[in-house]
Order: sequence, then C-alpha cells, then structure tokens
Amino acid sequence: MGTALTTLLVAAVYYLSGRLGLLGRLTIEGIVVTPIWPPTGVAVAALVVLGLRVWPGIALGSLLVIASLTTPQATTLVNVAGNTLAPLCAVLLLRRIGFRPDISRLRDGLALVSAGLCAMVISSTAGAGVQVLSGALDTGDFWTVWLAWWVGDTMGVLLVTPLLLLLLGPKERFRVRRWKEALCLVVTAAVLVPLAALSPVSLLFLVFPLLVWAALRFELIGSLSCALFASVLATFEANTGNGAFVQQTGLEVMAKLGAFNGAVALTALLLSSLVTEQRTTRRSVQRACDELAEVLEHLTAGENLPGVAGQRGQDGEFGPPGQAPTPPRE
Repeated sequence: MGTALTTLLVAAVYYLSGRLGLLGRLTIEGIVVTPIWPPTGVAVAALVVLGLRVWPGIALGSLLVIASLTTPQATTLVNVAGNTLAPLCAVLLLRRIGFRPDISRLRDGLALVSAGLCAMVISSTAGAGVQVLSGALDTGDFWTVWLAWWVGDTMGVLLVTPLLLLLLGPKERFRVRRWKEALCLVVTAAVLVPLAALSPVSLLFLVFPLLVWAALRFELIGSLSCALFASVLATFEANTGNGAFVQQTGLEVMAKLGAFNGAVALTALLLSSLVTEQRTTRRSVQRACDELAEVLEHLTAGENLPGVAGQRGQDGEFGPPGQAPTPPRE
C-alpha cells in the first residue's frame, strides 16, 4: 500500500473515531470536551504500526473533525498541531523506552501509561490555550478545561491504543475449551456493567472484580475489552445524567468519570500485562526444562548428543570418532 493511500486511510479512521468520540462529549465552562477521545488512541497505534511517515494523516483527520464542529479559523492550526505533535511525542517516548507493540511485559504497560500521561500535555495545553487566546474561555477556567482535555486524550491512549495494537498484531490461537468461560464472561459483563452504571447507588466498583477475572483468564484482549465497555457505558450515563451521575454538575461529572475511567484503564492494562509477562516467562522456563530433560534422556541412554565430536569408549573415556580409545598409561 502506497504512502499516500495509507495516509488517507489513517485520516479516515481518525475522522470516524472522532465522530464516535463526540457522541459522548460534555460541556465544561462552555468548551466541548470528551471523557474518552478515541482519535488519540488511533493516532498512537497508527504511528507505532505504520511508522512516523503517516503523521499527515493524523493532521488531516484532526482538521476534518474540527471542521465538522465549527468553521476552521487561524486558531484551528494550533489545535491540529497539538493533536499531531502529542501522538508523535508519545511514540518517540515509547521508542526510547523500548516498547513492544504486543505489550507482553509489565514494562510495556508502564511505558504506554507514561507516554500517554506526558505527551498528552501538549494537546491539552494547545487546546485549552487557544480557547483562552480566542476569548472563548476565561483565564481562570483554563486549568479546569485543560485537565478535562488531558484526561480525554490520555484515556484514548490507555484504552484504544492497546486494543488496536493487539488486533493489528499477530493473533494467538484461541483454545476451544475456553469458549464456555469466555461466553460466561461476556454474559456477566453484559449484566454487571449496566447494573453498576445505571444504579443510582453508585455501584461502579463492581466492575473491578470483572476486570481482574478478565485479566487473569484472558489477559490483555479480555481485560481491555471489558474496560472499554465499562468506560463507554459510564460515559453514556454521565451524558444523560442518570445512574451514578444523577444530580451532579458538569465539573463533578467529569471529575468522577475521569477518576473511574482512569482506574479502570490502569487496572486492565497493568494487571493484564503483568499476567502476560508471567505466563510468557513460565512458558520459557517450561521449554528450557523440556530441552534439559531431553538432554538428560540422551545421556542416560548413552547416546551421542548433536554437536558432540567425541564418542564414549568401552572404558568410559572419549576419543575421536572412528578411533579406539587411548589405553591408560602404566
């Protein structure tokens, strides 16, 4: 696929994910923000998988999303630049740390968290700052909008990027005998998560045992899917003002929702990456033990191992192949 076509594809996916993200938008101090901004996750995943060369697609997608909301102005370029530079810096940080796209180590999970927390400062500062400069936001409200913007971009990295990397990476064969447990997990999530989000008693904590189950049994793909489902449903309830978010101001809703989404994302990502790392280590140790057992089996049977130049003589000594063992000196 040519670079131009790849860039256009990235722009299209960025735009579509942006339109989906805007379905859960909130208004803080008159500024539209989103608790989860999927395009940021799409941008980071695209840069990791396809390389830095697709950055124009991110800029184009960002411009299209902004144009769908308002008429582009000179200040729009600042937002586009921030939305492009933030994912680029995140990927450069990931490369510096030695990030693996399969997220098979706890180190990879921590790297993704660190890159998301640090790099999204760029987009949130550009986004909130340009609102102040244009007069749409009072200076005293800068940090409130900045925090909401930063949380939304960071959640996009923590929830969307890992799932995309797993879907675009090599697939592992799913064991048929685990279908029953997987179906049980899906049914439980379909019942428990809406109950936790819809209940006015605020039962959102019930989601966390589900995340632990998904992480322990189905690792990244299971826990991250449950986390994204819980976050999206909680965001929907926050927009409607129902369930755990009833009779709360916009700022209170954003604070509560941001804390919940952050806790869910960190639990799912870090716990599942730790479980994956331990299982990978156990498989490596098991392979080493199997190879050692095979070596011991050959030695016990008196067979020559591949790569051993000598052979055992009648008296137990080794000599060159095809030659009788050297007799002992008197």
